[in-house]
Amino acid sequence: MVSRVIIGCLLCTCALFQVGPSRAQELSTTVLPDPELTIGAAIDQLIGERLARAGLEPAPLAGELNLLRRTTLDLAGRIPTAREAREYLESNAPDKRRELIEQLLGSPEFVAHQVNLLDALLMQSRRSSLRDYLERAVTENRSWDRMFREMIVGEPGDGEQSGAIQFLRSRISDIDRLTNDVSVIFFGVNISCAQCHDHPLVHDWTQDHFFGMKAFFYRSFENGGFVGEREYGELEYKTVAGESRKAGLMFLSGSRLPESEVAEPSEDQRKQEKAQLEELKKQKQPPPTASYSRKARLVDVGLESENATYFARAIVNRIWQRLIGRGLVHPVDQLHRGNPASHPELLDWLARDLMHHGYDLRRLIGGIVSSDTYARSGIWESASRPPAELHAVAILRPLLPQQYAASLALAAFDPEQLNSPDAPKKIQARVQFSRGFADWFELPGDEFQVGSEESLLLSNSDRAARELFADGNETLVARLRACSDIASAVDLAGWNVLNRPLADAERRILTEYLQQRQDRLAEGYRQMVWAMMTSAECRFNY
Repeated sequence: MVSRVIIGCLLCTCALFQVGPSRAQELSTTVLPDPELTIGAAIDQLIGERLARAGLEPAPLAGELNLLRRTTLDLAGRIPTAREAREYLESNAPDKRRELIEQLLGSPEFVAHQVNLLDALLMQSRRSSLRDYLERAVTENRSWDRMFREMIVGEPGDGEQSGAIQFLRSRISDIDRLTNDVSVIFFGVNISCAQCHDHPLVHDWTQDHFFGMKAFFYRSFENGGFVGEREYGELEYKTVAGESRKAGLMFLSGSRLPESEVAEPSEDQRKQEKAQLEELKKQKQPPPTASYSRKARLVDVGLESENATYFARAIVNRIWQRLIGRGLVHPVDQLHRGNPASHPELLDWLARDLMHHGYDLRRLIGGIVSSDTYARSGIWESASRPPAELHAVAILRPLLPQQYAASLALAAFDPEQLNSPDAPKKIQARVQFSRGFADWFELPGDEFQVGSEESLLLSNSDRAARELFADGNETLVARLRACSDIASAVDLAGWNVLNRPLADAERRILTEYLQQRQDRLAEGYRQMVWAMMTSAECRFNY
């Protein structure tokens, strides 16, 4: 490959900053001036107040095409097409940003992207998947609390929640892991360190908390692919001091839950139960339903008003991190008093609003994306970039594997194929096609950098050359060859891959490069496309 052409703006990543002093877990009683405030307006008001106290003027809003790309990636999981970018730029509609958000939120692409994101969050790269269940749930816009109940309790005979219990079944062989996963995913609390001893740094988490949460799942078991639950069984553990204790039900807040005592079965009763379960396994039938379910008790308790702060805050914080680039509480699995939110009033407001509106995640996502805070430019003009936690400037975000794969698949496609009435179907087909190479790319973490493996793959892989950079039917390279001149081809490539007109300097560099390869112009076009598609501008959301 020839040397890369450097295209696009230069964006800085930000260092992580420690948060401030301790703060109580209860919801703040702060009341905003206007009770009818929209989500976007509330975000901008509270972020703005913090910036004013810090003496900072936020970055201006991103340009229209920058914001179109950012929003389409976040809501549809792909870049816009060249046609979509041009039409958006040319539109004079006064509310075109709001219309864009509404259109994307109501699209099948939004559903597909949310399914990808939720499946990754809930199943965490396990071989099993919740996709079938999630497609129904997201399409219907089921509330997050309902989905929580269906994934934890599950009803085998209920077609609407078929497959939801796979969340539990995939973890049932490791109750310790199940306990911490539920705490992390649904309540924003990583209590794994409290399994062996009280947490040395976070006084909120003790062994009692870990085993109190584990007790909710201790009676659950797998039988022939079904999850069952016994009505007996007490969990015991040893403290660091060697003391044996019985673990009663205790939620993360420290609330201990009383239960009626249940007698342990006799040896004969255990043998009868085992024989019954073996027979049900042969018949591929679920175990009998327990008259009292500790799992259901956890859901009830976790959604009670005094405990729902954990549940609501956890999902608000995760979605904020996904769309903005850094959680209001960072890291997202450390929602405890020793690690308060950067904007506590905002986290409280969003959590209250989510609960008040029935845990509607689509509404929350749309509200965050509609804010000016989300729409800030990623360019900071002065030398000293402000702390990321202040949200004065957009944070650079690496694309998720499926986002990058889908974007590459569309960027490599002939744009003329998307100028027809059936363009939505063709876009969907390209996104579906991209799933085959989404696993090429790393799931980014806080310290993400493009690795050598990814770079080498895009440089040397026969499959990448064949499926992304080839000169064949319905490819961008073939369309570039059909252009009347080099200048037109360069402009078309910029719109198709980067979703914007190229700057004069970029256009000049690329034109000079191609003019020097007049004898092998098809290869020159292929190299240009490769350089654009592997550039930082294409790899990140900015």
